[in-house]
Amino acid sequence: MKTFILLSFSLTLATGACSNILGNKGGQGPQGHDGDTPPATELAEQNLLRAMELADDAIAHYFTGEGMAMARFYDPYADVRSDEKGSVWMYTAAIEAVNAIMQALKTYDAYGQPTLHDTHSERYRDLLAQLYDNLAYYQGTFELTSYTQTREWTVYGVHRASSKGNANVAGIENVYDDQQWLVRELLHSYKLTGEPRYLAEAEYLAEYVLDGWDCTLDASGKENGGIPWGPGYTTKHTCSNGPFISSLVWLHEHYAESNEEINHRYIIPGGKRETSVMKKRDYYLQFAESVYNWQKEHLLRSDGVYDDFMGGCGDCKIRYETIDGVRYRANTPLNDRVGPPYSYNSGATLSGAADLYRVTGNAAYLDDLKQLSDNSFQYFAKISDQLPGHYEYAVNGFNNWFNGVLMRAYVETYPIYNQVDRYINTFQQNLDYGFTNFRHNGILPHNLLQGWDNGNRNVEGMFAFTFAAEYALLVEYQLEKGTVSKETPAEN
Repeated sequence: MKTFILLSFSLTLATGACSNILGNKGGQGPQGHDGDTPPATELAEQNLLRAMELADDAIAHYFTGEGMAMARFYDPYADVRSDEKGSVWMYTAAIEAVNAIMQALKTYDAYGQPTLHDTHSERYRDLLAQLYDNLAYYQGTFELTSYTQTREWTVYGVHRASSKGNANVAGIENVYDDQQWLVRELLHSYKLTGEPRYLAEAEYLAEYVLDGWDCTLDASGKENGGIPWGPGYTTKHTCSNGPFISSLVWLHEHYAESNEEINHRYIIPGGKRETSVMKKRDYYLQFAESVYNWQKEHLLRSDGVYDDFMGGCGDCKIRYETIDGVRYRANTPLNDRVGPPYSYNSGATLSGAADLYRVTGNAAYLDDLKQLSDNSFQYFAKISDQLPGHYEYAVNGFNNWFNGVLMRAYVETYPIYNQVDRYINTFQQNLDYGFTNFRHNGILPHNLLQGWDNGNRNVEGMFAFTFAAEYALLVEYQLEKGTVSKETPAEN
């Protein structure tokens, strides 16, 4: 049986493919690249080749066996992977990178460059299928009493089990944001491959997450709203709301011409639970706007970026109520907005605003995305003291992955608000600097501008895949940049 490692993810790169470097006329810093850069199409190819190199090396270093167990850390100097396994969130970063590369290959093909697509698309499609097949090591089943029902669900737990389908997923062992990142990638995979199982799984997980929407009513009869961090938590986080907006918009678009229906569960005054039937296209868009509005109302700071979560719940225990003899989850009041801001929280919400504006044309979303684009860059990007013309982003903790979400949001926002090109270019600069100066045994360091920490050279696997995904996203940006500037009336 062909094993995962035998998929042969080494690239044979033509040494001259990216060697014709022309001088850049764009200046320094966020206005353009510092130093020499290739023209747009050549830079796109360089980005694509680098994305594949980084992803292939990450697959080889972090994954082992036919079950595709992902090590959390790898030291490229000692050539040692950790015994600790990556969480489902970290594993999803690998799926994200493969999706991004497949999208970049598809876009490059559409621009009249079929060779790379024809050479590599099938093996990445096979890899994607293997990643999803082995995602089942994180899968488990449990029974949940939510705001409107008690039901058994099969979802994805934080930790990997030793066999498929047997992960512990009860209580705090699964969180809604993990399911949301998977929904996003499943829908992207469906768009790329047309595989029905990806859409079916995405909709099932979306139904599970929406079961966590707090549809209890406040004193005025308005829904309290918001999705807790997980079924075992009461605090409501930006990361358990913001990432879901785009996926709900995509589902709305998928069913825009369909009459398929879905059950909508809700609560009426007096606490009685009701169910009505809605068209899927209306249901998903309604929730996309509701989640966005809740997030903006409760978690947007005065400086224009998003805080971490709503807390202030005292003992924060989950509460229950009995209505007509049936037990349901009840609202836990939350009184305080808690920080600090993280770049992915603003990034995920920015992506949601861009998608909502694209499908509704509502000018309020356009105003929001402009302000959030500018405010997020001002808050999270700092001029480098050590490298003139470069901007630094926080790299402690999980910030490398967080920053990747923000960069993706800028790329998605660019066709609407092309001023973000200045922000996107800072990521291109930093990736290129790290790739040229510090790449070792196929791996980039946590800090792309300062290089390796001699005391700790362990690199998070999800960061290795993040850098690959970022390079792939930059392919999209470089190739579509001309189309936007010449044909699309992008906002300035």
